[in-house]
Amino acid sequence: MTTIDEKRLQALLGRAVVDLGATFHAALAVVGDRLGLYKALASGGPMTPAELAARTRTTERYVQEWLGAQAAGGYVDYDPSTRRYSMSPEQAACLADENSPTFLPGGFQVALGAVRSLDRIAEAFETGAGVGWHEHDTCVFIGTERFFRPNYAANLVSEWIPALEGGEAALRSGARVADVGCGRGASTILMAREFPRSTFVGFDYHAESIGGARKSAEAAGVSGRVSFEVARASDFPGRYDLVAFFDSLHDMGDPTGIARHVLAALEPQGTWMIVEPFAGDRVEDNLNPVGRIFYSASTMLCCPNAIAQGAGSVALGAQAGEAKLREVVTAGGFRRFRRAAETPFNLVLEARP
Repeated sequence: MTTIDEKRLQALLGRAVVDLGATFHAALAVVGDRLGLYKALASGGPMTPAELAARTRTTERYVQEWLGAQAAGGYVDYDPSTRRYSMSPEQAACLADENSPTFLPGGFQVALGAVRSLDRIAEAFETGAGVGWHEHDTCVFIGTERFFRPNYAANLVSEWIPALEGGEAALRSGARVADVGCGRGASTILMAREFPRSTFVGFDYHAESIGGARKSAEAAGVSGRVSFEVARASDFPGRYDLVAFFDSLHDMGDPTGIARHVLAALEPQGTWMIVEPFAGDRVEDNLNPVGRIFYSASTMLCCPNAIAQGAGSVALGAQAGEAKLREVVTAGGFRRFRRAAETPFNLVLEARP
């Protein structure tokens, strides 16, 4: 008979309690973001539930329960002496400020959208079929853009492009840039704002996202130097000085074939910039909270999309690691490959012919 270690059992149950609460909390975080509850509390607190409800034109009883959940999770503060709720500057940076590099609601939006495909994903476990990116809930597309944009805004122009060999100088003097797998265009528009002498084309196979990107470019005032086209990574047209893939290569079903196409699309002195989720090369290197997020998202979104791209597809997954990515890129014909920069969440890789 197997002996149960009570300490290990209680530790596991404790983690499960946190996870169960977090599952419910993800929906409430999206509600708070959508209805402006976080923003109102951050700008006008401390407040009672009645005051927050009046400020946001919502119903007090729902707001009261929502605030209780937020306070229990540490997402807002509660003062029992005044019975009012408030948000610290740190809480506001994570939950109410869309320009903050630590803004989180987009991540909850992605997660909530992904789990709406639960039945399809469970079926795919049994059949081996794929589930394409375009088959997910719209919250996945919008949430992905909102979740990744703060990180790109904090790092892309200030750290990642300067880390490329000659990358910043080329963009400042005037270069042709392709942003492949651009989604709703956040990364493309950020680059276009900073480098007015360069021209940019964003490519994505998902027409709905390309439509959103075009609207965002127009609103940002860069549509004259930025265009967005529906195309796959395996056959996007044109010749470029810089080709960028932001958190997208691991979603694609033929990464080596795509590497060959990128090589053919680059000018002789061009650069392929590959931004991927941070990962070690061994499973045991990634058994941490960030790794759990990436492995989970990869199970629901990344691998199913790669598998959906046909027989022979290779599902790298969001925790591929630098060694595997190097193998893919060099098999595609690139001779030079290096890690140019990193953050706790990203590897920034540079490949050159």
